[in-house]
Amino acid sequence: MVGLLSRVFIKDREDVENPKVRQSYGVLCGTVGIVLNILLFAGKWLAGFLSGSIAITADAFNNLSDAGSSVITLIGFHLSGQKPDSEHPFGHGRMEYISGLLVSVAILIMAFELVKSSVQKILVPEAIDGSPLVLLILVVSICVKVYMAYYNKKIGRKIHSAAMTATAADSMSDTVATSAVLLSTLVAMATGIKIDGWCGLLVGAFIFYSGIKALKDTIDPLLGQAPDKELVDEIRELVSSYPVVKGIHDMMIHDYGPGRRMVSLHAEVDAKGDILKIHDQIDNIERKLQKTLNCHATIHMDPVETDNEEVKKLRRQTARLIAEMDMNLSIHDFRVVKGETHTNLIFDVVIPFDCSIKDSEVVKKIEEGIRQYSGNYYAVIQIDHDLCQ
Repeated sequence: MVGLLSRVFIKDREDVENPKVRQSYGVLCGTVGIVLNILLFAGKWLAGFLSGSIAITADAFNNLSDAGSSVITLIGFHLSGQKPDSEHPFGHGRMEYISGLLVSVAILIMAFELVKSSVQKILVPEAIDGSPLVLLILVVSICVKVYMAYYNKKIGRKIHSAAMTATAADSMSDTVATSAVLLSTLVAMATGIKIDGWCGLLVGAFIFYSGIKALKDTIDPLLGQAPDKELVDEIRELVSSYPVVKGIHDMMIHDYGPGRRMVSLHAEVDAKGDILKIHDQIDNIERKLQKTLNCHATIHMDPVETDNEEVKKLRRQTARLIAEMDMNLSIHDFRVVKGETHTNLIFDVVIPFDCSIKDSEVVKKIEEGIRQYSGNYYAVIQIDHDLCQ
């Protein structure tokens, strides 16, 4: 159904990097979620009234709260699509993450309430009066929730939406909760054994776990998580495809909401090249990144010597020295400055955050190694940390 509606209402629906297309998907899924959850609430409330089951009635109001969560998601997508202004020059894209955060909190609150009511049912068991209509409503409810989890997860992956992924987790939690209610109803009808409370307790624990996971998925981008490796590789491949670029380093990717990325990097270029022609090519690369990856890019040019054999030899020698310490270490901006009494090797060392060697130890070992070179060499080292590991 959602696929059909997207073909009808969303123009250029495959262009998921376009913020307007993403917003349209979010509004569509949020609207469908609101309608389905209200219908589920009405059906389960009727089933709870007919059976006298507090569990079914509570599950009905759970669906009503889900409708509220869908409203939050809908508002989040609407606000995230607003244009940049003087107070928010990078746009409002992170509102989508905030809406996902609110949905995750709603999941945790629901889990707490379900655990609390389940403990009460364990202490004071209640009889359940089942009927074919009640069972049918519960089965239909489970099928609808499975579908909602499916389309939210599918489209959430398609448009890389943390809010929709959180909504999918919420829907799957509801599926488990309603399945437990159905199971306890069937057991009570067949044997008279009242296991409502125990089933609810297990379901509450499962929902709590899902809420914590969804919470992490929405908090990480707000805190500033590392970019996807696939995106980093695409940027490196695109920039490196231009012959004018001899190397890339110091890449930073800032996420201001899906489809709103700011990229900055340093591109090594020939120090003896035509600066105007090189600058023109760098401009072309920035435009290409904007067009193909929807990234607003700023590229800094670092001039390097490409035809000085002594510099190339010293760089290779230093690169080998560093690789022997840790294969994940790398260098850039390598320069050789000669003086009357000694020669300085000036360069940056990139150290991953998960490197087992301390920064001070890295510097000490490199300095000791370079002093062993044939000649009077000193190392002038700047430590960098890889922000796009």
